Amino acid sequence: MEIQKSQSEIQLPIATDEPSATSTIPAAPSLSSTTTTTTTTTTTTTVHHLLSLSPILNRIHAGYFRIALSLSCQALLCKVLLQPNNHNSRITFHVSKFLYSTVLTILWSFAFFILVLLSILYALRCIFRFNLVKKEFQHHVGVNYLFAPWISWLLLLEASPFVSPKHVFFTILWWVFAVPVVILDLKIYGQWFTKGKRILTTVANPTSQLSVIGNLVGARAAAKMGWGEISVFLFSLGMVHYLVLFVTLYQRLSGCDRIPAMLRPVFFLFSAAPSMASLAWYSISGSFDTSSKMLFFLSLFLFMSLMCRPALFKKAMRRYSIAWWAYSYPITMLALASTRYAQEVNGEFPQAIRLILSALSVLVLFVLLVFTALNPKMLLPDDDPILVTSLPILSLSTV
Repeated sequence: MEIQKSQSEIQLPIATDEPSATSTIPAAPSLSSTTTTTTTTTTTTTVHHLLSLSPILNRIHAGYFRIALSLSCQALLCKVLLQPNNHNSRITFHVSKFLYSTVLTILWSFAFFILVLLSILYALRCIFRFNLVKKEFQHHVGVNYLFAPWISWLLLLEASPFVSPKHVFFTILWWVFAVPVVILDLKIYGQWFTKGKRILTTVANPTSQLSVIGNLVGARAAAKMGWGEISVFLFSLGMVHYLVLFVTLYQRLSGCDRIPAMLRPVFFLFSAAPSMASLAWYSISGSFDTSSKMLFFLSLFLFMSLMCRPALFKKAMRRYSIAWWAYSYPITMLALASTRYAQEVNGEFPQAIRLILSALSVLVLFVLLVFTALNPKMLLPDDDPILVTSLPILSLSTV
């Protein structure tokens, strides 16, 4: 009994004022756990931002650069028409240097902002929706608009009020924007004359002329820098393929008339290519000679021929779409060619052509800006003909 009593006494806890060694003490948060929580929060925020952009990345394609292409062309036209102290005042409107600088800077800055915005969105599409970009490259219309970003940048570079063609910065940017055009040429032109499903008679359509315009715009910019050989190279590359393409489209060979009604405004590219060819040859030769005039007259005839056929565009005009911007830049390119024609030829008729086409170019651009501002929900339609596949389901796995 005494032994059991002693054992029970031993098992009793000793009452002390100090805390027990086995009691739980709250631990301070570790640095690693705080870092992990912060990283998780940042990742979640980034994912939510990408999810909010996902509908845009699914639907935007290179065809949206038609907006930037139109604004860049208009900035170049503004630079040519409003430039003060021009030795040949017949092609310019008499405005003060301050007004010229202000208008050109505002228009150029707006075009630059739109082009940068579209470039960022399309770069994100290439990163997060590369499968859609590959399908766009396989589309007979969408692939041609891959030239549009680089054409827009080259035109905006020429229209810049801050950099002259002789500046080293102009040279560097020309290489940055012109090299992708040549790379696309190697890919697309190579498919045109080799056997397979991508031969010219199968995929030719009016948007195929964008590849020609890309070479001609690059040739014009190179000529302004004094690079005669490179400008002639790009000009010949574009014109040879333009002749083949023009004959193919005129003959309407099997498979080459595959333009949905919504995209019929691209028919105005028929006048854009010879207009830019006229301007490019003017920059190369230094004068608006017979060759430039022939190309300008061809462009003017094709433009008038399309204007006389409004029924062709009736279905495309029923509902606003981004394809409407295909009306703007061909008219502006024709207006640019008309200014050089009016510079070379005296008379009321050339001046009237220049004035009418320039006014029409500004009017069309203004109307398109208004319609675009009034119809923001129609900028990303689900039935865009260039979107060849159904849109993916919005989920975290697709980001």
